[in-house]
Amino acid sequence: MCGIVGYIGGRDCADVLMDGLEKLEYRGYDSAGIAVFEKNIIRTVKTRGKLKCMADKLAAEGKPEGFCGIGHTRWATHGEPSDINSHPHSNGRVTIVHNGIIENYAELKEFLTEKGYSFVSQTDSEIVACLLDFYYDEREPLRAIMETVKELRGSYALGILFKDFPDRVYATRKGSPLIVGLGESEYFIASDIPAFLKYTKNYALLDDDEIVAIDNGGVRFFDVHGIEVKKRVQTADWDIEQAQKCGYPHYMLKEIHEQPEVVKKTLDSLVRDGVPDFSGIGLTDDFLRGVKRVFVVACGTAMYAGMVGRYAVEKLARVPVAVEIASEFRYMDPIVGEDDLVILVSQSGETADTIASLELAKSRGAKTLAVVNVKYSAIARGADMCIHTLAGPEIAVASTKAYMVQITALYALAFRFAYARGKIPADEMKRLTAQLYNAPKAIRDVIDNKDECQFIASQLVNVETLFFIGRGFDYALSLEGSLKLKEITYIHSEAYAAGELKHGTISLIERGIPVITVATQRDVLAKTVSNMEEVKARGATIIAVCRKGTEFAEGTVDIKLGLNIGDEPSVGCEPSIGCELDDMLIPLPTVCALQLIAYYTSVLRGIDPDKPRNLAKSVTTE
Repeated sequence: MCGIVGYIGGRDCADVLMDGLEKLEYRGYDSAGIAVFEKNIIRTVKTRGKLKCMADKLAAEGKPEGFCGIGHTRWATHGEPSDINSHPHSNGRVTIVHNGIIENYAELKEFLTEKGYSFVSQTDSEIVACLLDFYYDEREPLRAIMETVKELRGSYALGILFKDFPDRVYATRKGSPLIVGLGESEYFIASDIPAFLKYTKNYALLDDDEIVAIDNGGVRFFDVHGIEVKKRVQTADWDIEQAQKCGYPHYMLKEIHEQPEVVKKTLDSLVRDGVPDFSGIGLTDDFLRGVKRVFVVACGTAMYAGMVGRYAVEKLARVPVAVEIASEFRYMDPIVGEDDLVILVSQSGETADTIASLELAKSRGAKTLAVVNVKYSAIARGADMCIHTLAGPEIAVASTKAYMVQITALYALAFRFAYARGKIPADEMKRLTAQLYNAPKAIRDVIDNKDECQFIASQLVNVETLFFIGRGFDYALSLEGSLKLKEITYIHSEAYAAGELKHGTISLIERGIPVITVATQRDVLAKTVSNMEEVKARGATIIAVCRKGTEFAEGTVDIKLGLNIGDEPSVGCEPSIGCELDDMLIPLPTVCALQLIAYYTSVLRGIDPDKPRNLAKSVTTE
């Protein structure tokens, strides 16, 4: 949610800020603005709407000319999207941009009003600018920041300009990501690496409560007490091409096409000598043998990845697994403690509710495992152990390849879990791993035969409501397929366990309503077919997503999407073992088909699938 960029160096600051904000559009926003030192005066330009609106305003008014400034894209929390509520906010001496939520803004506003401050916006962020001004001594901006953050409750990342220091940018954070980029005689702050990746790959992480001061002479870091600290400079393993569309019409389609590659890349990072090996992160067989229960805690798509992981771990390792919504887990006073393993799944590693759940689990003595795509994220650094998924930068708001590598990692963990606990022999672990290596080929086959997905999309383009149903792994996929569709098409879509239809949901079935039935699991296929026939008898249009060659009684299915799982060994498979995908692994190619259906439906409805309304990529507020 929201995006921050700051810059000081020899380039045109306005151009750098606008370019950086463009790279952060994926985070979701409804307004934008920049503030640049122009001849020792802070000049601010901001507007409601997308960056195109900002570009038009800069063209009409003239862009600020200077070499030091801050920029922001806002996702509205306090106060509607408007020019006035857009960032940056200023009171004359201090100008700020802010990500996050200040929970005690009302009492701070009352205090500042008594001190003579007035406010023009409805935001909690303007209060921060005024509080900084209240504590500001013209000789000591660092002290003003230190005193201000003592008063703030909630989450924040702040980029700050003081009018008396025209060659300096300050920043601080707590619970909201902020990274410092270090180039050749130029420096950056940003919510995420893509904002400055075209200029430098070198960065340092700003930890909670730390403050950074950046000027032409370099970068200085301070702790909460104002004591200077040293930071490790790291190098990003992404390149600018990975964060660009590379000829695809949308990031989402590009990221769907990247899935075979990133699944194999992630798998290669987890497999040694033909089997998963997590000992390098402390996830040893001895540890796995001692685990009594597993909790998977996540939000949205990551939670649905956790459901696939749950089915795999319980099926193979026979360990009880609970999948919990992070925003509920943190407040439900869960019974969790020693001998429990809490797995936190997150694409960004900065999801606020998941971070809070991590802290709760650790406070109660549970061991924590992060499954995240950003190795420098708060969850990756805070967990006891971390599986770093290798999806690379995911720009589209609706997650695709990050989900795919999450379930890949969870499958690999399930295999090792089962072996460590004596539920499967080494040969079976190796066979399952070899099958998993065939998943990229099966995913590629779905992508290569996307015409069938486009046809299904053409049948959904004018639909206003539909349902997904499935059992077991297929139910988990139905939840993710439904979420993906509703996220980017704005079609009302709900997913149900197929066996629950007769317990209420079937009352909603009317003639012509599409019911997408995920029917890949052979052990429950007959039961799923019975549920298909129940809704068909009530006039539903049945779209079946199944294994290629699955046969249904005449008249049961209106449209069938048969998936080819592949039967030829791919790189990484041993021909002697064989590579036909087990039913348990079918979710990998199947979810790709559901992603493509959602993508093409979105495009046909004239919606930008990369930037669905009201959504943000990284949810850093509760």
